[in-house]
Amino acid sequence: MQSEQELNEKFAINGQLHFEQNSSGIVVAEIMSQYSRVKISTYGAQVLSYLPEGEVEDVLFLSEKAIYGQGKAIRGGIPVCWPCFSDDDSGFDLPAHGFARNQVWQVIATNIREDGSVTISLALGHTDASMAIWPYEFSLVLEVVINASLEMVLTTKNLSQESFVITQALHTYFNIRDIDDIEIVGLDKLQYLDKLTHFSEMTQEGHVQVASEIDRVYLTPPATVNLTKTGFARDIVITSAGNESLVVWNPGRENASLLSDIAATSYKKFICIETANAVVDKVLIAAGGCHSITAKYQVKKT
Repeated sequence: MQSEQELNEKFAINGQLHFEQNSSGIVVAEIMSQYSRVKISTYGAQVLSYLPEGEVEDVLFLSEKAIYGQGKAIRGGIPVCWPCFSDDDSGFDLPAHGFARNQVWQVIATNIREDGSVTISLALGHTDASMAIWPYEFSLVLEVVINASLEMVLTTKNLSQESFVITQALHTYFNIRDIDDIEIVGLDKLQYLDKLTHFSEMTQEGHVQVASEIDRVYLTPPATVNLTKTGFARDIVITSAGNESLVVWNPGRENASLLSDIAATSYKKFICIETANAVVDKVLIAAGGCHSITAKYQVKKT
């Protein structure tokens, strides 16, 4: 594992990017660009915070009861679900949402572009431990680009001698004032699979609103959807590529009360809108091939 000192010596950018170890022993990249402040955990390559210049409320929700390390997923921010999304149906009996979010990634590059954009790339590769539960050689790289938006590109490369299949998601928790008020605009008339009714196929009518637990996989979504009525005088413009599915999730009051890493009422403070290859949207990657998904988030003041 790369130490805080090693990372700062090799990858820090004076005045704009440095690394700090938190109280749980996790090293976090802290970016302070002209555009925004961003925090990224090397554990899980997980963006924890995105605060654009001029904003008071974080774009991302992060649970005050989140557990860091110990083989647990961090509740909030943008977890990387890979090489499976949700329950594994590959026959390998992988943990739900895979193993990438529970591993320490390696920082491989940082940079400032001519326009002032700050970039950081983190990588995860196969190990003896990963091969024991998922017998493929791979390279997984997450590039995060911070400018007027927050952009993430997750690239899987198959280093094996045979093809493999993945599902995946950037499981983004958006910070909102009240789940009862929000609307997701851009999914009207789309088909979706409803996990709450055994993945029955339904049609969205109007904007997406949330009155209780929701767990849906929207099929062939548009490149851009908007999260509106966030309660913070802003919309979030969500742009995706490389995906044929978009997941919308909130546990609702009853299920939230069963989660140990979130306050009982915190379900009202977030909505997950996830750029994904999920359920029927499986990705076959040939030997030597690669596949990328991209998610970009931009604040639009209202």
